[in-house]
Formats: sequence, C-alpha cells, structure tokens
Amino acid sequence: MSSPSPSLSLKVGVGDGQRFVFGRHICFKTDFFANGLLGSSLKGINGVWLKEVKRARSRSGWRVHIVSRIKNAKKHDYPWPEDIDPSSKSGHLSYLSYFKPLSEKPKPVTLPFEKPLVDLEKKINDVRKMADETGLDFSDQISSLESKYRQALKDLYTHLTPIQRLSIARHPNRPTFLDHVLNITDKWVELHGDRAGYDDPAIVTGIGSIDGKSYLFIGHQKGRNTNENINRNFGMPTPHGYRKALRMMKYADHHGFPIITFIDTPGAYADLKSEELGQGEAIAQNLRTMFGLKVPIITVVIGEGGSGGALAIGCANRLFMMENSVFYVASPEACAAILWKSAQAAPKAAEKLKITALELCKLKIADGIIQEPLGGAHTDPSWTSQQIKLMLLKAMDELSDMDAEKLLHHRNLKFRILGGFQEGVAADPEKKRNMKLSDVTNDSSVSTATIEAEIERLKKNISEVKGLSSTPIFSEEAVKKLRQEVDKEITNAFISMGLQEEVKSLQMELSKSPDQALNPILKGKVDRLLEKFKHGLSRPGSFLELNQKLEMLTQVDRLVEWQAKREQLKKEINQKFETEAKPKMEILKNARERVAKGESLNEDQIAEVKKAKVELKGMLESANLEFVGLGKKATSVPGLAEKEVKINKVTLEEIERTVEEAQLRDKIDALKGKIESGLIEEAKELKEEITKTIVAVMDKSSLKDEVEESLTSQGSESLQTVHVEGNLGAENGRG
Repeated sequence: MSSPSPSLSLKVGVGDGQRFVFGRHICFKTDFFANGLLGSSLKGINGVWLKEVKRARSRSGWRVHIVSRIKNAKKHDYPWPEDIDPSSKSGHLSYLSYFKPLSEKPKPVTLPFEKPLVDLEKKINDVRKMADETGLDFSDQISSLESKYRQALKDLYTHLTPIQRLSIARHPNRPTFLDHVLNITDKWVELHGDRAGYDDPAIVTGIGSIDGKSYLFIGHQKGRNTNENINRNFGMPTPHGYRKALRMMKYADHHGFPIITFIDTPGAYADLKSEELGQGEAIAQNLRTMFGLKVPIITVVIGEGGSGGALAIGCANRLFMMENSVFYVASPEACAAILWKSAQAAPKAAEKLKITALELCKLKIADGIIQEPLGGAHTDPSWTSQQIKLMLLKAMDELSDMDAEKLLHHRNLKFRILGGFQEGVAADPEKKRNMKLSDVTNDSSVSTATIEAEIERLKKNISEVKGLSSTPIFSEEAVKKLRQEVDKEITNAFISMGLQEEVKSLQMELSKSPDQALNPILKGKVDRLLEKFKHGLSRPGSFLELNQKLEMLTQVDRLVEWQAKREQLKKEINQKFETEAKPKMEILKNARERVAKGESLNEDQIAEVKKAKVELKGMLESANLEFVGLGKKATSVPGLAEKEVKINKVTLEEIERTVEEAQLRDKIDALKGKIESGLIEEAKELKEEITKTIVAVMDKSSLKDEVEESLTSQGSESLQTVHVEGNLGAENGRG
C-alpha cells in the first residue's frame, strides 16, 4: 500500500469487510462501492471516477489496488495571519480590511485655477536647471522668484471662490475617510454588514481607539482610483449602507461608545433599485434615531456633503468642516440647470447656495473650521489628519462632561435653532411666514432693484409732467452694471442654446475684414443667428431673469433718448425765443410781484398781462409746439409761516375753551374708544354731534377779531397774494 500522502491507496479484499485508507484514517464497510466514495467526505479526489467494485466471490478472491493522485488541499482563506502577535498594543487590523496601500502612487492632478501657478513653478525649475548647467550664480534671483511664488500661492488659496473650493473638495487625490481613520487611531477594526443580506462598501463602519478610548467611526468612503470608485459606487450609499450605519449606531449607544462620523458624498444613490429598497425610509430612520442616541456624536465634513445622503449620518452635537469642504442641499450644477437652464452657471449657483465652511459657520450650521495645508488636504494628508484629531479630542472633552439628557437637549436645540426656534419662548402653533421679499439682497438684485426704482420714479415724473429737472434721475453706474450683467447672461444663454460655435464662426469672419459687415451673405447669417437666439429667449419659462433685464434696458434707453430730445428742444427754444419772449416774461413777472405785495392791478396792467399771454401762446404754436397753459404756483410770502402758526394757536385755544364750556370731554374720550374698538359708524355719528356742538357754542366773532388782530400786526394784505406764473410748454415737457 502506498504512502498516505500525496496519493490515495484503496484496498478491496476478501472477508466480511473491506477497508480503504485515506491519509491517516482507515474505514471499514461490509459492502463497499466506489461511487459511494465519491459521495462521501473524500472530496479531495480529482480526475478519477471509480466504478462499482463487486464483493469478492470467496476469501481467496480478488485483491484490488487503486492509486489516485490527490489535488493539493487548499487551506482555509482566513484574513488573519497564522502568527498573530498577542502582545501588539497598537496598529489597525489591516488583515480584516479591504483597504490596502496603493501599489502605485497617485498621479498629480492640476485643477484649472492652479494651472498658472503650476506653469510658474515649472519656469522657476527650468531657470534653476539652466543655472546649474551654466554654473552661473542666480541664487538671489531664484530665491526672489520662489518668494513671489509662495506669496502668489498663499494669495490664491486664501481667496478661493466657492466653485474653486468645490473642485478641491472633489480632488481625486483628496484623503478619504479610511485614510484619516488609519492616521488618527491607535487601533482600528472594520465592521461589516447590515444583517439583511448586504454590505455596502460606500459606507464604512468600525471601532477605533484614540489615546486608549474607543470610538465608533462611520463614514462615506470614496475610491482612490477608478476601480475603487466603481467598487465604492463613488461614495454614494444605497439603503443597505444607511441601515448598516444605523445598526452600528445602536451598538454604540448600547455599549456607550462615542460616535464620530465623516461625510464625503455627492448624495445618496438614486437609482431605481435603491428607491425600491426604501432609500428615503432608510435616511429618515437614521435622522430620527440619531436624535435619540444618548452618546456624544461629532461629524466632520471632509469633502462634499450632498443633501440627505450626508445628513443621514450628520445629526450631531458638533459639526466641523474642513477648510475646503462643502455642504449643500443640491449640487451647484443641478441648481444651475434648474434655475438658469444651464450647468455653465454653476459658479453663480455656488455663490448663491452658501456652501463653503466659512459661510456655513456664519449661518451657525457648522461649529468650526479645520485648517488644511496650503493647496488642499491632499498635499499633506498626515498633517491634515492630526488637525482633525486635535479638533475631535477637544470637542469630545466638552461633550463628555454632559450627561445623556443634556446631550439629547443640546443636539435637538442645535437643529431647532436653525429653524428660528428660541429656547424659553413659546412657539406659535401655526407657522406664519412673511412673503415680503427680503431687504438683504445680493449685488445683482441690488442693481436690478435700483434700476427698477429709478425707472418707476422717472415714469411717475413723466406722468406728472411738472417740475422735471434737467439732472438725470438714474445713475450711470447702475445702468453700466446692469449692462455688464446682461452681457454676461447673454453669453451664457448662447452657450446653453448651443450657439457658441456659430458665434465664434461669425466673429472670425468679421475679424478678417471690417468691410464684410456690409456683405449681404454675412448679414443674413447674423440675422439667422439672432432669430435663433430670440426664439430661444421666447420659450415659455426660459431665461426669465434675462428677459426682465433686457426689458428694463429697453425702457432705460427710451427714457435716456427722450430726456436728450427734451434737453435739445429746450435749448433750441431758449435760443430762438430768448429775445422775443424775455420782455413778455418780464411783464408777467412784474405783475406777479405786485400781486404778491398786495397791490391791485389796474385795467391797463391786466390787459398788458393778457396780451403777453396771447403773444407767448402764438410764439409756441408757430414753432409747432402745443400750448398747455399757464400754471399757478404758490409763492413763499415773507412771514407767512409765523402767521399760520399764530392763527392755529388762537384757533386751538378757542376750541379748547369751547370743549370745556360745553362739557364735551367725556364725549371725546368716548369717540376715541369707539375708534379703537373699530366701531366706525358709531364713531362717525358721535364725531358729527361733537362738531355741531362746538360750532354752535364757539364764539365766532371773538375768534374772528383775534385772527384779524394777529394778521393786521404784520399786514393782512399778504394773505390775498395770488401768484401767476407762465410756464412754457417746452418746460412742461410737452412738444
């Protein structure tokens, strides 16, 4: 018989039983069939099918000797090594995680706004290389260039726009959740599965220790390359992932582990299967459960936090954001496509959405900003992770002093304040909203509102005609700013309509020769392009803001043109009629001054005034101008204001005396009460009754004497002043 390994020896012999040998085990059977061997536990046999072996006819019968080669048995593929060091006090259990170091270093990625600085750095390196090759000393010049480069780099990253911070948050080489966890924990073990049949790799959970204290970590995990991103679904969790996170949070609450969550997702995965499995329900369950957990919860936004997919693990006592992270309810691209019908308006949408860490701290949504190295977290991941660790430990020390009840109250209050809730102030059972537009508006709306107000004011003045000033009543700066906004939006509209290539083609044709502007063929192309553009603008619901601004500009141009014509007409009239009209205007002026002094005009003077009016009217009509008429204007009479004050005082004193004499004080108080109570009809009746009583009781002769006495002291004849002024039709704005 052959050796037990690596071959199989099978012996079938005579007697009451048979035996076979496999390895070190011997089995006996009274009836032995080789096909029974195949169905037994000896599944290591490969490539040999044994036929049925009949029992021997006698004791001196057959002896069968069969030898079969065994395939090398595969050991159990356990993830942990055979020689685990039990004395190890630090390090994560890497053999329990699929997250391994990359075999190749990630390629550097240059963002669009970084290209000028990258080119500058390349030129500095070229200069340094040339200096080394020639042996010349340019160290001072190179040092100066490097200093300027560092300053330019600092200026760039300290004044990033929201869309630029968004591009850094989405940087392919940005550290992921597991990168940070492995950098800040002393020990780490990943936990898997939602106990419902699936383990979503887009959300990673596990237990880690920092300075000897255990925490539960939950975070969105993006990939570091294309294969990982496909496997991790680009960090977009399915309902399984949120249910896995919920299971771990309940475990942490049961065992008393503080929870630390990391947000880095564009949003929850919104495919058909996820919706069928209850994506919204899974997120809602997490939101509700997190507000009832009795352990401290801290959330860090390390990349982008998109909508409910981020909030499902973000209902925390403290929310911190990396310097270049973003948090939004809808991505800027989606917002731009909804509001401006083009994803090209994403930069504008990013500004309006207030998605950066600085803006969200001002709104008290985020509780702090974690600093990143110059250039972004991907330039120094280890240093960035240590900054996160310091912020986490500081916040955890503060929350550890709170008991379970205070933690729950603190977490609930944090989110209720965002909705306008004030602790200690009774909330109105019915939410009331003021639909008035906010007074605080952005730069674009300010300029638009300014123009609208000026246009309305100008329209009002035009309708009233009188008193128009030659000074423009709208600012050139506001109109200029509006024109710039319209130009920018028209460019975006051409892009969204897909007409940018036609525009570029026309620009090239026009730039070749200015004379081609009169070419009928080229003119036809321009007309067709404008027709397409107008057709795109006229689509219902499209480019509403742009159409509104274009209409406003049209009105402004009309008003400017009208005002220019008006000024030109006034100038021509003044030049033409100055010599003829001036004497007649002097006649009217002298008559007005005499009347103002209380002097009466004789018949000759009245006739002279009438003649001057007729002649002025004839002069205007001869110039094809409409004669509107001569207006009356109140003239300021010296001492008139003092007389009015004195008369009012005398009258009020007499009324007070009459009220006391007729005992009307109670009725006046009753009148006030009815007015306050809203009894308008009864108040009117009582008012008429009081007025009649005052008129009947008042001593009119005494009041008349006192008024005449007060007027006589300063000349009562001034009260009869009548001011007549001739206003030319041109000055009234009619022509």
